[in-house]
Amino acid sequence: VVEEMAIASGIPAPPVYLLAEEPGINAFAAGFSPRDAVIGVTQGTIDQLSRDQLQGVIAHEFSHIFNGDMRLNIRLMGILNGILVIGIIGYYILYSASFSRRGRGSDKGAGGILALAIGLMVIGFAGTFFGGLIKAAVSRQREYLADASAVQFTRNPDGIAGALKRIGGLEFGSKVENPGAPEVSHAFFAQGISGFMQSLSATHPPLAKRILRIDPHWDGEFDASDKTELPQEEEEAGKKETMTREELAKKVAAVVTGAAVMTAIDQIGNPKQETIDYAHSLIASLPTVIIEAAREPYGARAVIYSLLLDEGNAVRAKQLQHLRDHADADVYAVMRTLIPEIAELDRQYRLPVIDIAIPALKQLSLSQYQSFRDNLGALIEMDGRVDLFEWSLQKILFNHLDGQFFKLTPVKARYSDVRQLKKEIRLILSVMAYAGQQNQGDAAKAFAAAVATLALSEQKILAKNEISLSGLDLALKKLAKLRPLVKQKILKACAVSVAHDQQVSPVEVEILRAFSDVLDCPMPPVI
Repeated sequence: VVEEMAIASGIPAPPVYLLAEEPGINAFAAGFSPRDAVIGVTQGTIDQLSRDQLQGVIAHEFSHIFNGDMRLNIRLMGILNGILVIGIIGYYILYSASFSRRGRGSDKGAGGILALAIGLMVIGFAGTFFGGLIKAAVSRQREYLADASAVQFTRNPDGIAGALKRIGGLEFGSKVENPGAPEVSHAFFAQGISGFMQSLSATHPPLAKRILRIDPHWDGEFDASDKTELPQEEEEAGKKETMTREELAKKVAAVVTGAAVMTAIDQIGNPKQETIDYAHSLIASLPTVIIEAAREPYGARAVIYSLLLDEGNAVRAKQLQHLRDHADADVYAVMRTLIPEIAELDRQYRLPVIDIAIPALKQLSLSQYQSFRDNLGALIEMDGRVDLFEWSLQKILFNHLDGQFFKLTPVKARYSDVRQLKKEIRLILSVMAYAGQQNQGDAAKAFAAAVATLALSEQKILAKNEISLSGLDLALKKLAKLRPLVKQKILKACAVSVAHDQQVSPVEVEILRAFSDVLDCPMPPVI
């Protein structure tokens, strides 16, 4: 379910962690951005919910990822703990002063120290109490928004409403027993703890209110029944909705036109049910051997290496020799079994396979990742050139993985107007235009249509000999410092270029996806 939501959203699947000793139904999303997000679910969530209900819960957590709630939650935790430390300092000053007075037998100067200590304790503990109330109030509003977004994502209000009804009907409800739960209670899917002044300190709205906002006709009855197997009719419906690999290929070939790429840009951060259904069918139609390999660290490396093998026998022989000499022996062995399957893989499957592999690649050690990174570079350079798929693959992988292994400087927004970066915009739109057009004249027309959307009509397309991938890398680094809404405008301009001839090639989709990844604007699949 997480993989489906991730592919539908245009991001790699976040790592999923299971709270195995928790019988209650709950979940959370944590991290600073979609790039480093993780999702946690309790054992009760797995055991007690149907697939539709589980999809509703996961969609709720993806809403927190896209709406910046994870970062807000972490900041709230930091602020409240910082205030609490003030109170703790006051407590230790008071504690130390009492022992000091006993030792010296004198009260000289003690009054000032006691006043300071008590003052710090009042500030710290009272500040924490009232800060907690503010945290709870903010969290309750964000939960309503996430519920609404989950319904919008899945187009199935019964899913998330059913999950909430199950929580209300179970003995354990959504309770989380872990000792660390109070600190992160505002990040849970549902109220994870109980405490003093519940109506004020609750980090989540009452279940009944949440359900009624989703299902106004709810009869007030919670679902206390034992979980049963998926009903036969629901199972059959699920089978009917899953397209075969051949049907999926025909669907993609039929609908990938200019309108489709514009729709994908419009759905950034807001995937629709059609996209989720597409992701479900896509995963179901992938060869099992590739899916299973992509989900574990050895196989994930083998999958990526296989995607980069050249079609020419001479270059491929050099690549295989390099991997035999420099890659992990077990990875090389897995790769040899995958080569025939990867060779038969339709091009539209390549990006989803990369997305599925990224969580497993995050589990590598630093030395393993450095070796993997070096091997990628060697495979790409073996034929003396870098094609746009190879460049896109590197961009997508390194954008999501480098921050996991290396200390990177956070990118801060510095620009708010496209005119501040006209040179960089001219370069990426020129690349986009040439990727989709066969001749200079058509490329110039696609470029002109794109820059017109940004009111930069005076710009002219660059000549091909003025374009380099190193220059493109530098341009994207600067464009990543634009404000989010301006980034989306630029991606829309790229989409206009792609849509100019009403045909969308795989390489255009791959480049656009790489651009959106670097700009932190996850783009759903083009379908």
